[in-house]
Amino acid sequence: MDAQIAVLGGDGIGPEVTGEAVKVLQAVAQRFGHRLVFRYGLIGWAAVDGEGAALPESTIELCRASAAILLGAVGLPARDGSLPPSERPEVKALLALRRGLYANLRPVLLHPALAARCPLKAEVIAGGIDMLIVRELNGGLYYGQPKGRTGDRAVDSMVYTVAEVERIAVVAFEAARLRRKQVCSVDKANVLATSQLWREVMINVARRYPDVELRHQYVDACAMQIVQNPRQFDVLVTENTFGDILSDEAAVLAGSLGMLPSASLGEGVTPLFEPVHGSAPDIAGQGKADPTATVLSVAMLLDHLGQGDAAAQVEAAVSADLATRAGTRSTSQVGDALAAAVSS
Repeated sequence: MDAQIAVLGGDGIGPEVTGEAVKVLQAVAQRFGHRLVFRYGLIGWAAVDGEGAALPESTIELCRASAAILLGAVGLPARDGSLPPSERPEVKALLALRRGLYANLRPVLLHPALAARCPLKAEVIAGGIDMLIVRELNGGLYYGQPKGRTGDRAVDSMVYTVAEVERIAVVAFEAARLRRKQVCSVDKANVLATSQLWREVMINVARRYPDVELRHQYVDACAMQIVQNPRQFDVLVTENTFGDILSDEAAVLAGSLGMLPSASLGEGVTPLFEPVHGSAPDIAGQGKADPTATVLSVAMLLDHLGQGDAAAQVEAAVSADLATRAGTRSTSQVGDALAAAVSS
């Protein structure tokens, strides 16, 4: 495989964790005979400082010309007051970069070595936690119009079309076919018109997948069930805002935000891979950041590009590293260990 990868380190610990992930990606590419070319671009506050825009045209062009995007993190809370909310990098850069990438995949897997760090009781997590959250990423409150504020009134619109719901439903059902063949669709159909549409479309799409079980759950009930009985979930699919909140809630089940990768996919758009955690500027530059989530994002990147064996090698290296990890290691030491593991 020959491919160009766009690397956008971003802010805070972003450049550190992407640097280690690239190290691992280079090692596994060499082992499997792949030729990868890495090109670097600016995003976030780093881009504001360097090029005067949170997502400069040069970065957009780089992403369009690449087979995949590896992103670190965006945001520096200490600088939020210097720009209005609508101009901050989290809005101007991330929402723009994600446009067209309508399916956000967030696997939540509790590794046995981290079971003691999960806040739930041992009997609740016995047997492990393994769920995939499929979040619709291009609709709902974040993109719907009208949107804005006039005087003492503000409005955000939750908008969905049949086509938007249908395409994310297909992603969820196809993913379930490769897992335990269960889909839980999350909505608020007892109150919201968009959720009523959502549920109708999910039921219609489910008819194409008679081998997959579909059930429905209100978002508030789902939030409770994620901490009360997380083992019941296989694939969980939901709209943008609900998915944002529920996936962050579920993140704690893995024992650390530093364990959670994600992929954002679309049709005819360069796919994006990034850790779920934020920029953590308080530890930036100190070698304290755990690059594991970014390395696992690399595994998702490889799998999406059709390199399942290489992806499995990265995942196996992470699993072995977690099982034997002892003491405190720096960001680069974790990266070095994982790069060595995928090379052997």
